[in-house]
Amino acid sequence: MSSRDTDWDGVRLHVVTGKGGTGKTTVAAALALALAAGGRKVLLVEVEGRQGIAQVFDLPPLPYEERKIAVAPGGGDVFALAIDPEEAMLDYLDMFYGLKRMGKTLTKMGVVDFATTIAPGMRDVLVTGKTSEAVRRKTKAGRRVYDAVVMDAPPTGRIARFLNVTQEVAGLARVGPVKAHADMVRSVMGSPETAVHFVTLLEEMPVQETLDGMAELRSVKLPVGGIFVNMVRSTDPALIGEVDHAELALGLKAAGLTDGKDATAIAEALAREVAEHASRTGLERRELEELVKTGARRYELPFLADGADLAGLYELAEAIRSQGAA
Repeated sequence: MSSRDTDWDGVRLHVVTGKGGTGKTTVAAALALALAAGGRKVLLVEVEGRQGIAQVFDLPPLPYEERKIAVAPGGGDVFALAIDPEEAMLDYLDMFYGLKRMGKTLTKMGVVDFATTIAPGMRDVLVTGKTSEAVRRKTKAGRRVYDAVVMDAPPTGRIARFLNVTQEVAGLARVGPVKAHADMVRSVMGSPETAVHFVTLLEEMPVQETLDGMAELRSVKLPVGGIFVNMVRSTDPALIGEVDHAELALGLKAAGLTDGKDATAIAEALAREVAEHASRTGLERRELEELVKTGARRYELPFLADGADLAGLYELAEAIRSQGAA
């Protein structure tokens, strides 16, 4: 297995969150590929039941089991797990009470679903607990089964509540297996081996949610990681000046691009597009300045003209590695 210095040496659990529509799942998948590169073994975990990982890797829906889904650049394997809360409940009953068979009966009766519905915090404990177990798991020889675990986590708006499991189950149990389970999860989630990364676009609402989410995590003493700025266009607004409509119209005619149409009208339309692009790029720069103020490490991921297909995932993984995040 190869090794290299990265910004997150020592971190074994990478939690990825972001406002809906920012490409959170895509970035989590690319980060898993980047972390696995060079011969490492990484587990990519999905917790929301959307089968987003399967869609990103163009696979059939994933079952509730860890299975290999991709080979990383330079060797290395990415495994995936789509966590189902009911199945996680059965694991929990088996682990603490030896009641997996009874749990299946309870599931048929709807008791498990009822329990996690009236106690939503318990659902989060089960899901984060399964992830934490994967982080801590070792082989018989005492080595970690996975070099890193990446969690495609819930959106920024509820990430602190989702991860702050000790507080969430405080009203459910003060002693016993449930409390012990929650404390184990908290010991992983709040440790230096965990980092919660934010995915954002250079737009006002995603950036503000990122800033709010980082502040909320710090208020509950959970580890803030880096910021992945997705879909970055490379245009510098300083390079876009005023457009001379007449000169542009002459250029269109000289190049034979007007096809007999009104060159002046086409030039004006193009000039408007250039001005709108310059304005948008200026807004993006101001949003980037807000992110710079956080002091968090930032990684800029390119806009993929052909979309986030499998080839695009590997392109993003390379961008992540080249900037030192993995």
